[in-house]
Amino acid sequence: MDISDAQQARLQTFELVAYWEGAANSSLLVKHFGLSRQQASQDIKRYLELAPDNLSYNTSRKCHQPEPGFKPLFIAGSAEQYLAWLAQPLTLEKLPVHSLSLPARGVHAPLMRSIVQAIRQKQRLEVDYVSLTNPNRQGRVIAPHALVQTGLRWHLRAWCEHKKQFRDFVLSRFRGNAILSGPAEQSAELDKAWQTQVELVFEPDPRLAPTKRDVIEHDYDMQDGQLKLTTRACLAHYLLQEMRINPKVLDGMPEAQQLVLVNLSDIKEWLF
Repeated sequence: MDISDAQQARLQTFELVAYWEGAANSSLLVKHFGLSRQQASQDIKRYLELAPDNLSYNTSRKCHQPEPGFKPLFIAGSAEQYLAWLAQPLTLEKLPVHSLSLPARGVHAPLMRSIVQAIRQKQRLEVDYVSLTNPNRQGRVIAPHALVQTGLRWHLRAWCEHKKQFRDFVLSRFRGNAILSGPAEQSAELDKAWQTQVELVFEPDPRLAPTKRDVIEHDYDMQDGQLKLTTRACLAHYLLQEMRINPKVLDGMPEAQQLVLVNLSDIKEWLF
C-alpha cells in the first residue's frame, strides 16, 4: 500500500469507527487528528479507493456506513481493539509505554457492534445475559447509554426492563447475538446514579507512623493530608475496588491498607 504511516493511522481510525459505530465522516478525522476539512476528505477518498466495497455514503446522515460485505483492511475486527481505542488518550504522539499483559474478557464481535450502535442510536437491545447468581442464559431487554472500564472489566450501563432500574452489566457475560428493537424510552439523563457526582475522601491509614503517612501523602499528592476524588455515584464502588479499599473490612496491616475512606457515610447509599 502506497501510504505513509501517519495516513495509515488515520485510515485505521476512520475504519475502526465506521465498522464498530456504524458511521464515520470527515469530522472524526478533523477532531481526532487536527486535520483540515480538505485533508480529511482526501483521506476518506483514499480509503474508498483501497476498499471500494466496504462503505456507502448515507446522504441524509452525511456519513459513510459499512456495507454487509465489509472486510476490515486496517483493523483486526476484534472487540478488544475497539475497547483499547476507547481507553487511550486521543493524542498523536505518546512516550514509550509498557502495559501489563492482563487477561482479556471475551466479547463476541457482532454482539459488541450491536451494543455500540444501540448506544449511538439510543435504541433498546434484546440480548441474553448470565451472572454468577443466575448462570443460565436469561433474555433481557435493555437500553444502554454508556460503556465503563473498571480495571480488568468493561461494564455496560443500561436500563433493565426486567429489573425496572438502571444497572451495570459485565460485557463478557452477554451471550449470543443482540437485536436492536426500537427507540429507548430511558436515557442517561434519567439515570440518577449516573448523573449524581460524589466525592470520596481518603487519608493515610492513621495506624501508620507519621513518617510513613508522609510517604503516602506524597505518593498521592495529597492536600492537607487528604486525597479527594470525584466520580459518578454508580462508579463509587468500582473506584474503591481500584484503590484496593474495602470499606467494610480494615486490613490487619496498615502498610497493606495504606489508605482509608473517611467519608463513608456520605456515599454509603451508592455502594453495593
